Amino acid sequence: MQIERIVPDLTVTDLAAAVRQHTAVLGLEVVMDHGWIVTLSDEAGHQLSLMTQDATAPVNPDVSVFVDDVQAAHDAAHSAGVEIVHPLTTEVWGVRRFFYRDAAGRVVNVGSHA
Repeated sequence: MQIERIVPDLTVTDLAAAVRQHTAVLGLEVVMDHGWIVTLSDEAGHQLSLMTQDATAPVNPDVSVFVDDVQAAHDAAHSAGVEIVHPLTTEVWGVRRFFYRDAAGRVVNVGSHA
């Protein structure tokens, strides 16, 4: 399994205001907008996601890690004995993902594009 990218996920109460602020201050552009999550990026592909409430998971992640083999990551998470807080799921927007909680209590979204 290889990591393809890592994206911080910030939970916000006013998505539109957060998008305006981060685009104005950092010069980022909207590259994905699902209404509840917006991902911003620069020309080099550095990304930041802003979200209100995850559409299908019981908690919001703190970070998203995209890998080339999400099943291998899921198997590794089970072997490591970490708490899975959102099961391995193929989402309607084309991402297969699961969430786990790390020892510090942070929620990590691990996924790959289906």
